[in-house]
Amino acid sequence: MHIKSLAITLTLVVFLVVPSSFAQKQDKNHQDAFVPDANETEIATHVRHELVMLPYYGLFDDLAFRVDGGTVTLLGAVVRPTLKDDAGRVVKKVPGVQQVVNNIEVLPLSPMDDQIRRAEYRAIYGDPSISIRYGYRALPSIHIIVKNGHVTLEGVVANQADKNLIGIKANGVPNVFSVTNNLFSESEK
Repeated sequence: MHIKSLAITLTLVVFLVVPSSFAQKQDKNHQDAFVPDANETEIATHVRHELVMLPYYGLFDDLAFRVDGGTVTLLGAVVRPTLKDDAGRVVKKVPGVQQVVNNIEVLPLSPMDDQIRRAEYRAIYGDPSISIRYGYRALPSIHIIVKNGHVTLEGVVANQADKNLIGIKANGVPNVFSVTNNLFSESEK
């Protein structure tokens, strides 16, 4: 009986190991975009760290990136043009990065947009239930992007109720043409 169960176990191990090693060889030949390479994961971790550590990266900016082999594509929108340049410069220094495509948009200078940014900040982070959970961090998880009177909320919140509450607060600000709530709740994972 013991030998029979050992033979079944070995057969299952062969079926489980052989297909996975075959898939690894196939991934290397076809560069499947859905399975990140260990090197890409390491590059992504370093890139994220470097972007978060930028001194002028704040809640009115949104930085994102995509890693494809040794190429890092920077995405998002920033208020200061120097932040776009700094992001490209620090990512080029990450080990394993061969090329940086800097597609970060610099938001137009506008006193009206600056006024909306301040009003949105007060509306969202002025609520004690929101500020306690999301406001007291070095880099708040809710980013407020304002472009020509249009507001986009980016970031991560704990649950759908917080996402809805923040959306309601953002929609209550006067002189705003539209609010796009792109917040992602952790419970959606």
